[in-house]
Amino acid sequence: MRRLALLLGVTFLLAGCGGGKTVSPTGPVEGTLPTSTATTTAAGDPKAGTVLFKSQGCSGCHTFKPAGSNAKIGPDLDKLSEYAKNAKQQLDEFTRESIANPSAYVEKGYQPTMPDFGQTLSAKQISDLVAYLTQKG
Repeated sequence: MRRLALLLGVTFLLAGCGGGKTVSPTGPVEGTLPTSTATTTAAGDPKAGTVLFKSQGCSGCHTFKPAGSNAKIGPDLDKLSEYAKNAKQQLDEFTRESIANPSAYVEKGYQPTMPDFGQTLSAKQISDLVAYLTQKG
């Protein structure tokens, strides 16, 4: 009896493989495909980003006028749009990647010494920092 059950199981398994034949739909296809493969990220809060910028020690390495910082260890964050253009990326995308994976692009003249905040900050916190660093005015 066990042999018969095993034989039937293997038979059904092999029958379901289709033998390498391509199968087309037999009726109308319903639904739509996604139009974008981009992942959505949570909207950032610049005020929360201000707090994170200070608490994570960003001002100890970077110049950024809105934060009142003028350190020279890391790139001048007042020039983020210029760096994004050099990297051929949109400003928000570049800023997010620079925080989450800082070795992905290192501005000429600087060492890759920034901590990988992608391991320690949540996606929302990174969004908050991006909103703070890229806000207009």
